[in-house]
Amino acid sequence: MASSAAAQQALGPEDFLSFNERAAEVGRLLFYDPILSGNRDISCGTCHRHDSGTGDGLSLGLGQGATGLGPKRTAAPGTVLKRVPRNAPPLWNLGARQIRTLFHDGRLEPSDLYDNDFNSPAEEYLPRGLNGILAAQALIPLTARFEMAGDPEENPVVRAMLRRPSEGWAMIARRVRTIPEYARMLQAAYPQIEAPEEIGIADIANALGDFINSEWRSFDSPYDRYLAGEAALTPAQQRGMDLFFDEAGCSGCHAGPLLTDQDFHALALPHIGPGRTRRFDPVARDVGRMAETDRLEDAYRFRTPALRNVALTAPYGHNGAYPTLNGIVRHHLDPLGMLDAWTPDMATLPQVANLVPGDFLGFQDAREAARLRARLDITPRTLADAQVADIVAFLHALTGGDSVKGRLGRPESVPSGLKVD
Repeated sequence: MASSAAAQQALGPEDFLSFNERAAEVGRLLFYDPILSGNRDISCGTCHRHDSGTGDGLSLGLGQGATGLGPKRTAAPGTVLKRVPRNAPPLWNLGARQIRTLFHDGRLEPSDLYDNDFNSPAEEYLPRGLNGILAAQALIPLTARFEMAGDPEENPVVRAMLRRPSEGWAMIARRVRTIPEYARMLQAAYPQIEAPEEIGIADIANALGDFINSEWRSFDSPYDRYLAGEAALTPAQQRGMDLFFDEAGCSGCHAGPLLTDQDFHALALPHIGPGRTRRFDPVARDVGRMAETDRLEDAYRFRTPALRNVALTAPYGHNGAYPTLNGIVRHHLDPLGMLDAWTPDMATLPQVANLVPGDFLGFQDAREAARLRARLDITPRTLADAQVADIVAFLHALTGGDSVKGRLGRPESVPSGLKVD
């Protein structure tokens, strides 16, 4: 189909920001080191794993206080008070120059609002000297009580975070720079640092950002080889690609070299878990972009995900509502019909006794359910089962080759001596 060729754009090394090799090496260790968490019991790599497509395989994760990995992660009753409100987002190609917003609700984006280059949840407390949006992103989970910071009764870092994020980050930076190996590696990466005492949270964030940028670049899939004229797609993948870029309308949002418009759209995905909403709103729901912009028209809109390696990143949706590509594709074709047919057993939620009662509260609120159904930005379409299967085949053609293993990989140990998940 003619529209397919016109809509496709290749992705290559030139589309990515440069990185500091030495910083990426120390960032790799920091990414897997629980030293960055309030209770020293969880790392970035706990929820963003090499062997789970840079996610954790859960609809909604379990943060500090839990043990185990992926679907086997669990917690004793009362040790975890809330699930992580949203699905762990994939990290593929986040170092691309085109990236302009991050997180499901876009709560991090370049801006002069606070005179520190970004509009972020940390507002004016986000440190200056960050070398890009990935470095800024790396700092936000450290402040989150139910992700990495912990409960105020448990450690002084989270108590400092609740006063000002900058106070908590300063404590974490002190932890890191007093470990001789980290101090040595960071000084080697950043020659302008003359003494360990000068190492700050921005240096740590920049190292994490350089690791993520360099580790998860993926543009060696069958689709990429097809665009380069090096290989052909299978007949099913070819048919699925044509549908994707034409009749099925997928490329209306999944466009450009990253296969995302980086915009926000309401899909009427079923609400599960605690959700994220405005600070003064006690209802268990997730209003998406509206929580950041405070505009009613943004209610229930979420950022369009990029699609390279999407077959590796189940479950799907901002809350991991669908366990399969087939399910999430069908939801796009018939949002309200699939919403009505959705059942709780589709969610991958480790059973934690004190959390289970709140997992599906949204289904008990008729008014909230009506509001969710009323906000829909995509037009239903009818496709045959064989056509849906072809689209899924094309999505599998977006899976990379050697790139899916990462560049440096997971370390066996970290300088803090803490356990690597």
